[in-house]
Amino acid sequence: MYIHIGQNKAIKSDELIGFFDMDKTTTDKITREYLAKAEKNKQVVSITNDIPKTFVVTSQINKKSKCAKEQKIYLNQISPSTLLKRTAG
Repeated sequence: MYIHIGQNKAIKSDELIGFFDMDKTTTDKITREYLAKAEKNKQVVSITNDIPKTFVVTSQINKKSKCAKEQKIYLNQISPSTLLKRTAG
């Protein structure tokens, strides 16, 4: 099953690790450091032109090695409650 996460982007449900509210989670220093490190490693993809509400963490098979997994983080404008409803279907 696929989950639409915004801006014509869908992810496989088995790749989803979690989605997190930006306002509630980025107040913690560890989360800010995690996102900064991911951005430095080019693992962050913004799929919104506005201030993001949510970040979605996924784990995907690396296309080059075809066995190792890599994390990808998508910043989007869809609220966590809407994404939760989409995973329930």
